[in-house]
Amino acid sequence: MSTSLQGKHIILGITGGIAAYKSVVLLRLLVKAGADVQVVITPNGKEFITPVTLSALSGKPVVSEFFTANSGEWHSHVDLGLWADAMVVAPATASSIAKMANGVADNMLITTYLSAKAPVFVAPAMDLDMMAHPSTTRNIELLRSYGNHIIEPAAGELASHLVGKGRMEEPENIVAVLESFFAKSESLSGRRILITAGPTIERIDPVRYISNFSSGKMGYAIAEEAAARGAEVTLVSGPVDLRPRHSRIRLVKVESAIEMLRACEEAFPACDTAIMSAAVADYAPSEPYTCKIKRERDGVDSIALRKNPDIAATLGAIKTPGQRLVGFALETDNAIDNGAEKLARKHLDMIVVNSLADSGAGFGTDTNKVTLLFADGRPAEAFSLKSKADVAKDILDAVERL
Repeated sequence: MSTSLQGKHIILGITGGIAAYKSVVLLRLLVKAGADVQVVITPNGKEFITPVTLSALSGKPVVSEFFTANSGEWHSHVDLGLWADAMVVAPATASSIAKMANGVADNMLITTYLSAKAPVFVAPAMDLDMMAHPSTTRNIELLRSYGNHIIEPAAGELASHLVGKGRMEEPENIVAVLESFFAKSESLSGRRILITAGPTIERIDPVRYISNFSSGKMGYAIAEEAAARGAEVTLVSGPVDLRPRHSRIRLVKVESAIEMLRACEEAFPACDTAIMSAAVADYAPSEPYTCKIKRERDGVDSIALRKNPDIAATLGAIKTPGQRLVGFALETDNAIDNGAEKLARKHLDMIVVNSLADSGAGFGTDTNKVTLLFADGRPAEAFSLKSKADVAKDILDAVERL
């Protein structure tokens, strides 16, 4: 029977935990579902399950070291990262999670993870106290913030005979997660999506500018999720300390609101959907200084400002019946009312409303709490505080329903 895993290239990463025995079942199920599986195991992982067993089930030599001792054959983690459609680390021990989160590339599995272009799924497995330790919870949240998919462990009796959260999810459920992901991964195939992200900066002089606190994390999360669902993404980004990971994301770097508008006007006609998540500066200096302003020499008491163009409203005025336009509204008060007004005024199909009054939402965080409003009269959708990666999923689910 054909499944969404048929023909997919899967890296199965196995680390040194007692739950490695479940990885044998997971490997068998992946192969049975039609996946082409390459096992990468840590040296400690081989203490729990032998490469002979894994090789027999996968039909491939198991990769553990950077090179084969006898022949000197080099195992390229870069090639593996490019080959894979997905990487699954199961079990993922506290030690390996910490290394993945902090880039400690001291074994083949971690270097392969750091080179992976494809989505990564992490299935933690450890004792309950290790699972609950602040360092572990922080590292898992770091991995989640990078866009990794965390397959939460179950609660039950552990190897220590204590009872609590830390059991690696059952292999059948991990396969179900992967099948669901790949089934959804084609849901936006053939679609072209324009996404804006980050702040704009408006120069006062060569060393000073007007801007805001946007980190770009929300827009980049949406771009990664859209690309993972099969869309061809144009990401127009203001200055941020982020870079896109997915190969279907074309990055266009801009600085000012005018530059962002021009990039959007160029890309939008060929797109099915535009998602305007950038925090565009409302104002810019009317006449930026060509030299650094000197307090002692120039005596500038005020700087004249001009209004920047409203990019979402500009696109809303030219969109065709077949296009969808999504805006964002970050508010400090009357969030829903203000969002509804922007939805109508800018001719949007949907607006994502969030408020700085909600702890954990807004600029610079790894989480967000949003409400979606729609122009076609369907009920608003309000969500609890989530990671921005999960918020991106909610937003794109709604876009697909549009």
